[in-house]
Amino acid sequence: MSQVAQFIKDHQLDAMRIGGQKLGASKNRFIEVFNPYSEELLGTVPKASLEEVRKAYAIAHAYKPQLSRFDRAAILNKAAALVREHFNDIAQLISAEAGLCIKDAVYEAGRVSDVLLFGAQEVLKDDGQIFSCDLTPHGKQRRVYTQRAPLLGVITAITPFNHPMNQVAHKVIPSVATNNRMVLKPSEKVPFSAIYFADLLYEAGLPPEMLSVVTGDPREIADEMLTHPAVDLITFTGGVAIGKYIANKAGYRRIVLELGGNDPLIVMEDADLEEASNLAVQGSYKNSGQRCTAVKRMLVHQSVAADFTDLVVQKTKAWSYGDPSNSDMLMGTVIDETAAKLFELRVNEAVAQGARLLVGNERRGALYAPTVLDKVTPDMLLVKEETFGPVSPIIQFQNMDEAIQIANGTAYGLSSGVCTNRMDYIVRFVNELQMGTVNVREVPGYRLELTPFGGIKDSGLGYKEGVQEAMKSFTNIKTYSLPWA
Repeated sequence: MSQVAQFIKDHQLDAMRIGGQKLGASKNRFIEVFNPYSEELLGTVPKASLEEVRKAYAIAHAYKPQLSRFDRAAILNKAAALVREHFNDIAQLISAEAGLCIKDAVYEAGRVSDVLLFGAQEVLKDDGQIFSCDLTPHGKQRRVYTQRAPLLGVITAITPFNHPMNQVAHKVIPSVATNNRMVLKPSEKVPFSAIYFADLLYEAGLPPEMLSVVTGDPREIADEMLTHPAVDLITFTGGVAIGKYIANKAGYRRIVLELGGNDPLIVMEDADLEEASNLAVQGSYKNSGQRCTAVKRMLVHQSVAADFTDLVVQKTKAWSYGDPSNSDMLMGTVIDETAAKLFELRVNEAVAQGARLLVGNERRGALYAPTVLDKVTPDMLLVKEETFGPVSPIIQFQNMDEAIQIANGTAYGLSSGVCTNRMDYIVRFVNELQMGTVNVREVPGYRLELTPFGGIKDSGLGYKEGVQEAMKSFTNIKTYSLPWA
């Protein structure tokens, strides 16, 4: 048994957390979780029954949180300290179940601490507004005030595999900060990080009724989590098809959907190519390319395409990949062999259609090499759809109009990065790119855990995540007015 598997066993991460109770698997009702690189069985988690899911919602709905702002901030600050105290354990756990290299896992643990600290800070801010009413000839000597209140019902949260703990943190922390109650279902591929994070919050003083973690087969329990009468809001991060299914199924409920991305890095003729190529490889291969904001397409002005491509190939060849637990590696595996096979298939299809493979497209199990292609065209499936892995397709354009047309020419609208020093170019990109984010001389995914994040079109409904925006989404605004001389 590996050190991580022993850690999972010792900390009882093989049980759901429902209203403070640890519920293990019943006979033949479990899901096996494997290390994507070694294929070692790390452990099992329960396959929740509908009865257990309903129990989680009943407990959450019956509980009425009474935590003061000070209490909530104290819990989040203590949890942040616990994350820092257990940094190594968290990184090892993330790496083992997700296949991410240890460098990326350490970075994710740091982001989790950041989310907790930002949540603690935001709790202490007053969230109300004041409006004087004598603003028109018809006004009165009154003032209108606003305040935010928790939702009446329970929040359903469903998280993906690619950031096993940070995606969970971005759902749970705004819920705690706003005195809500949440039932969370982490991806069945990476459940242990979510369970461990919940335990750290309980240790920090969070009433367990405010957060339950259920594990199971989404085909069995997802509909119940979407339609249970206690549910007021559903927050989901994941694929487009499932997001649209949730939108159709949820009915008269609020939904916050953070879906896929097909994010371009646009390199103009005046760009610093050394900087642009660094951004290109980092944006493509960090987290094994498994980020909705990873660089999925490189759009390069034809006048600099040859030099840019040479730099990207050179840096890709130097990008080490292999055993995620090896601290020298810059990249580990993707989530599983099925995903790696899909990348291999799409690259082969693009090559058959005229693209040129320059480096990579080698696979062993879930380990897939960083891959660069040029002579890619926008109609190829490799770039028309989201390819959620370490693939760098290079597309040439002739002018800015064409760059914007290609960038906007997919169903997605999440993030983008632009490499230029010209303010006229920057203004056009910010105004004309149909994306939730435009980062200048930075990767598409750059953000703070605090700032608004989200997309449009098939990338989401325009509602934003990030601590501040999520806290707004998770509350109701109440207005009241008083006489005022």
